[in-house]
Amino acid sequence: MNEERTKTRYSDSELGEFRELIQEKIKLAREEFIELASSLNSSNANGDDAAIAGKTLEDGSATYEKEQTNQLAARQKKFIEQLEAALLRIKNKTYGICRSTGKLIPKERLRAVPHTTQTMEAKLKQP
Repeated sequence: MNEERTKTRYSDSELGEFRELIQEKIKLAREEFIELASSLNSSNANGDDAAIAGKTLEDGSATYEKEQTNQLAARQKKFIEQLEAALLRIKNKTYGICRSTGKLIPKERLRAVPHTTQTMEAKLKQP
């Protein structure tokens, strides 16, 4: 741990490990995003049948479900964008450096939240 405090950046091999982790997370996140998007598309196709059948409580429930799925898809898209930004930081060799303090973010935190740009201390100090 002391070694991490004196280092100013992670080594190329360490960055390579994080790149692999992030690429795997992006792959899984894209698969989930595609599932959510296809779920939204299939619920749109069924929307006409519901309109013909008349407005019921089920329509409200379906609308709520659709909104929830839409929010999940939006969150997933943002997550993918954050992971892609992390890959860019790896390429630029700035990955794992806290944007607030300039210190190295501990590996444990990066493994848990690979798209993070802050140490926990810096994040907790935010208003």
